[in-house]
Amino acid sequence: MTVAEPLAGNTREQPGPDAARLERLEVLAFEIPTNGPDGKEADGTLEWDSTTIMVVVLHAAGEIGLGYTYGPRACASLVADELSSSLLARDALAVNERWLALAESVRNAGRPGIASMAISAVDVALWDLKARVLGLPLVDLLDRARDAVPIYGSGGFCNYPSERLREQLNGWVELGIARVKLKTSRNPADDPARLDAARDAVGDDAELYVDANGALSRKDALAWAHRFHEEWGVSWFEEPVSSADFDGLRLVRDRGPVGLDVAAGEYVYVLRDAVNLLEAGAVDCLQLDVTRCGGITGLTRLAAAAEAHQLDVSGHGAPQLSAHALCALHHVRHLEYFHDHVRVERLAFDGVLEPEHDGLLRPDRSRPGHGLALKRRDIEEHCVFAAERTA
Repeated sequence: MTVAEPLAGNTREQPGPDAARLERLEVLAFEIPTNGPDGKEADGTLEWDSTTIMVVVLHAAGEIGLGYTYGPRACASLVADELSSSLLARDALAVNERWLALAESVRNAGRPGIASMAISAVDVALWDLKARVLGLPLVDLLDRARDAVPIYGSGGFCNYPSERLREQLNGWVELGIARVKLKTSRNPADDPARLDAARDAVGDDAELYVDANGALSRKDALAWAHRFHEEWGVSWFEEPVSSADFDGLRLVRDRGPVGLDVAAGEYVYVLRDAVNLLEAGAVDCLQLDVTRCGGITGLTRLAAAAEAHQLDVSGHGAPQLSAHALCALHHVRHLEYFHDHVRVERLAFDGVLEPEHDGLLRPDRSRPGHGLALKRRDIEEHCVFAAERTA
């Protein structure tokens, strides 16, 4: 392992709060068309033709911090109109203080959902800004517990023809990613042929995961859990039933086959959401999405709850941000390398991380912050919202 040389910025004197006041905030939203068949992608319960990314750029002390979430443009207007007053002219380095103020500011709007996603993007931008002001890689500022995180390839949408399904899953395995996931349960009668194609494409040694996106009833999910594991060696069953059906998740977890883990948590927005899943004994591994659960600050708190229940955390999507955040946690299973987010992040940002051949994503410790820079000209045609606020 090569240890990064200290950054030149590490030697500078740390600024006081007056020197790190937030001066300006930019909010942008971009709708990026999918590249699926007929311009669409589908999972067990939803079909879509675009992915919206909302980007927050904060300015202070001659540096910028960048954060984002995958959510509707309403997230952007919430940041500009409701959250900006809790940010501008405030100390950019007091991230936890800002996080608490943001949470308080959306009390009457309702914190779960869109508000939590908006806070997530701002929180990541604050952490990135702080790291850049201090001249540190974000993963080091967060006090890393590891220098890379295992990933699994994720996509395999229900509307993919067999040839494209095989090509995508096999492509990940050829990259050295030995875990792949496909969507299921939109038309369950089609799934045996799709699972046959998937297993043939990845071989016997790769781990095979499935994601029903909550499409199944409890008893159907239990029956499919046994089929998935016994016929195709599936070892991960994500959202077999709705993530709000704690009893159903626990049924599949308790009565499903040994060797098949039940996962959920991508819609955890606040601590109570995680506690509900954990106290119900509903999952074998808790998924957390840094762009939904309150950003890096929220992720850290929720991961502690999982650790208290002796469970691992798996990162859901947004690999360019999640890699830094997950490297600071203790009990991490892996990170989802999701097709849509990979496409959007490559299009939108310079400095993206690429998987290593052993199936790891490793933060770049030679650059301050998370190392991403917005490619404004490349994606300006997709812009659907833009606003700026100043102190």
